Amino acid sequence: MKIINRIHILLAACALLGLTACNDYLDKVPDDRAQVDTQEKVQKLLVSAYATHVPNFLFEMSSDNVTDNGSQYTAQPNQDEMYRFKDVPTRGNDDPYSLWDDMYYRVGTCNEALADLKAIGDTATYPAEYAEALICRAYNMYQLANIFCMAYNPDSADVYLGLPYPTEPEQDVNTKYNRGTQKELYANINRDIEAALPRISDSYMTTPKFHFNTVAAYAFAARFNLMIHNYDKAIEYASKVLKTAKMRDYSQYMNLGAEDIKNAYIKSSENANLLIISAYSTNGRALQGSSYYKRFNHNQDMTLRETFWAKGPWGASTTNNTLILALRLFGSDQAINFPKVREFWEVTDKINNTGYAHIVFPAFSAEVTLLVRAEAYAMKKDYANAIADMNTWITSHCLPSHGTGKRPTLTEESINTFMDEVHYAEVTPTANSQRTIKKVLHPQGFKVASGTQENIIQLLLQMRRLETWGEGQRFIDLKRYGIEFTHFVDGEDPIIFHAADKRGAIQLPEDVIKAGLEANPR
Repeated sequence: MKIINRIHILLAACALLGLTACNDYLDKVPDDRAQVDTQEKVQKLLVSAYATHVPNFLFEMSSDNVTDNGSQYTAQPNQDEMYRFKDVPTRGNDDPYSLWDDMYYRVGTCNEALADLKAIGDTATYPAEYAEALICRAYNMYQLANIFCMAYNPDSADVYLGLPYPTEPEQDVNTKYNRGTQKELYANINRDIEAALPRISDSYMTTPKFHFNTVAAYAFAARFNLMIHNYDKAIEYASKVLKTAKMRDYSQYMNLGAEDIKNAYIKSSENANLLIISAYSTNGRALQGSSYYKRFNHNQDMTLRETFWAKGPWGASTTNNTLILALRLFGSDQAINFPKVREFWEVTDKINNTGYAHIVFPAFSAEVTLLVRAEAYAMKKDYANAIADMNTWITSHCLPSHGTGKRPTLTEESINTFMDEVHYAEVTPTANSQRTIKKVLHPQGFKVASGTQENIIQLLLQMRRLETWGEGQRFIDLKRYGIEFTHFVDGEDPIIFHAADKRGAIQLPEDVIKAGLEANPR
């Protein structure tokens, strides 16, 4: 019973949620992982350290990538609540309850693996497995922090709420937890990352692209250090990744249809894909334009003014735009998509065609890591290196020419000239002409100087918005840069998301609050 409790932690399944059914469930030994006493069993256990629920849909619906197509279209109840920044009471695969439950379960798996390695012998005997458990624990907690906490702000980190960070297998389901501070939470994540990196190895991984292999671990470390404004480390770790990981060649998608692009984008043989995640989610179905999700979506107005067809140094619209992402869009006027985010259907009953909706996506890629390094360079005012990385991105994402458009080579002067001519978007636009790719920044806990630095950052934010479209990463950038935007609602007052908006920290599941954890303030 003690070992079974250790495997099933947990915060999500028992103590924090207070589910009485847990005792019955834990009385049954699920499999041979209950007795993890060999290196091979630890490796098998670590397969369960990766979350199968992700915040992509939640974040995308909360971001400025979507708008209201009108009440004549249909939205799912959870989609409606996410769009309105309301608490989400449902328990579907994309909902906060499932994210909390699943990610804390994975944290428990990591703690079990670490404890079992210690029980087997000196942890130095199995450094790679030890490192994988640490980096997985850190990543699950980092994901939870992005969902349920405010953007990291060193000026407020002693005040902002953190999250429980369990580091040992749970022995007592009645254990009480407290949230602590954001400062404590991020210090714990950083500690695990730094302890893991020297030990990371691909040596025992039969499918390294589905594990935290060496380059994926350093890509995560680079992203995390950018988020905590440690720019030197972000550059150092991203550079380790980019020594071996190469940019994907977007020109390969020019002659492919939507399904072929979907499959090609996530191939494990694609060098740019560093860590591939499969998750239960309807995000692909929603962004693909299913009629059940069409009300709140990425429509033609957003595409023309803010995303793929908006004017950039690479061109505009479709006729004179060298950006390949802009030339391979699918869907309807209400839901336009680049088809890397599409559904995979797992059939459980062939006769009735029932099963589970999945998405598969690279949680870390060479392209995003390149933009991490470019931003870190820009924040250090090393503009030459930042622009060099931006030009690398453009080379892989743009055709040499298309229509009258020509692939640009950016310079400090050309970036300043281009961005200075773009007016700031209105927070609550009254006409589509007031939408642009440039939005007023209110950085959380750091500064961006006007002029060259801001112009480079603005263009980098647009590159990342395009690169990570459909994956939810835009919402994280909106939070940390304090970008204000509006969600329009047909027939109702518009909903404005403000800088340092408390709704950016998604509310904890109701059961967790009832079990004693402090709710996010509203």
